[in-house]
Amino acid sequence: MITVRKAADRGHADHGWLDTNHTFSFAGYRDPQQMGFRSLRVMNEDRVAPAKGFGTHAHDNMEIISYVLSGALEHKDSMGNGAVLRPGEFQRISAGRGITHSEFNPSENESVHFYQIWLVPNERDIEPSYEQREFDDREKANRLRLVASPNGAEGSLMINADAKVYLSKLSADGEVRFELKNGRYGWLQVFSGNVAVNGNSLGPSDGAAISNERTLSIVASQDAEIMLFDLA
Repeated sequence: MITVRKAADRGHADHGWLDTNHTFSFAGYRDPQQMGFRSLRVMNEDRVAPAKGFGTHAHDNMEIISYVLSGALEHKDSMGNGAVLRPGEFQRISAGRGITHSEFNPSENESVHFYQIWLVPNERDIEPSYEQREFDDREKANRLRLVASPNGAEGSLMINADAKVYLSKLSADGEVRFELKNGRYGWLQVFSGNVAVNGNSLGPSDGAAISNERTLSIVASQDAEIMLFDLA
């Protein structure tokens, strides 16, 4: 079964400096029918104005993933990490027993467009940690590139969650296929372009919850970028 979550049906808030869309309940958006999918708890699409950002704030016991589509995002945290995340780079924070961090748009004239994603951790109160890595577009061209996994397989970032995360950039008429093992679930998030997953059409910013499907066929009708989750 594939249940499409259309972009237009998401929660939305415009704070002036931040324009944000929430696939699942978050902050002031509450929908009892949209509290997450399996261990996937947050899927926020954010646009932050130039020279603005999220001030220092705290998190604990959550796996936090950020992926920038355009612009740049400057990260600082209580573990001493400081870096700028750019398109093609993937950031993972294991908040564990607690961290503080800030995320800021360092540009004076360009907004930053990125996704913030939270996964419920396997183990609570672990030592907090941070990773950031670039994955070349050639590795994602018409194939699923593993970018996060519980064991850091294939050079992916290591996450404290029973999930594997893949990225792909598809050309028009490009196709990727994926096998979900018994008892596994999928979530497909479209960042750009138009695709069909097992015949179900998705456009920019649409998502899809995938249950009781063994083989996934994802076909692009135009250039597209997607993220696929393999979830317990």
